[in-house]
Amino acid sequence: MPKTLIVVPTYNEAENIARLVDALLNLPVENLSVLVVDDNSPDGTGTIADELAAQHPNRLYVLHREGKQGLGTAYVKGFRWALANGYEAIGQMDADFSHDPNDVPRLLAALENSDAVIGSRYVQGGRLDERWSIWRRLLSWWANRVWVGTILRSPVRDNTGGFRLWRRETLIGMNLDRVRSNGYIFQVEITYLALRLGYKFTEVPIYFADRKYGQSKMGLKVQLEAALGVFKVRNRYHALTAAERGTQA
Repeated sequence: MPKTLIVVPTYNEAENIARLVDALLNLPVENLSVLVVDDNSPDGTGTIADELAAQHPNRLYVLHREGKQGLGTAYVKGFRWALANGYEAIGQMDADFSHDPNDVPRLLAALENSDAVIGSRYVQGGRLDERWSIWRRLLSWWANRVWVGTILRSPVRDNTGGFRLWRRETLIGMNLDRVRSNGYIFQVEITYLALRLGYKFTEVPIYFADRKYGQSKMGLKVQLEAALGVFKVRNRYHALTAAERGTQA
């Protein structure tokens, strides 16, 4: 198995973080570690993560940031740390169990023959939580398949999905200095950036569950900002080619 790191951004995930770390570190995957990037959570998530890291030396690491700085910068910081520390497969996932830790081995297997892997809700076999309303299902499908798919001409079916694994070489080639988005549009941006540079995605079907604990951070304002941000992403990267891949971590 490649040396693997799962990056988990957190903000007020005290109810979830211990459960998630336990689930990830007990997977039947060799050389797997976890990096928590905490934005000074008022509920003490960072402190809990530190206590867990002391219990799991060399397997769980924690980066603390001064405040809530956004999803995009949290992932970029985590990705940079992974590259600096020699990880070969770098994953990203939510802390709220919307993404099932037990799916990580399937994503890792798919990464053997791909530049990046997305745990996808919208390929055959992918499913959404049955508790989602018809309106919420329609909005999510439309955002991915119609809005993003049409504007960016993306072949990826789940452009906004946040459960992913990247090859080290792919993240280096993307040149993380290019990334600008810092909200939920971040997922769309890094997908489009990778596609324009000629990288290939594999989409592995997953079941996407509603969070069991804590509060959702995806409001209507966030959704609207992400929708409008697609045009900025297109303008920023549409002229990129594989010849402009980065070469240094």
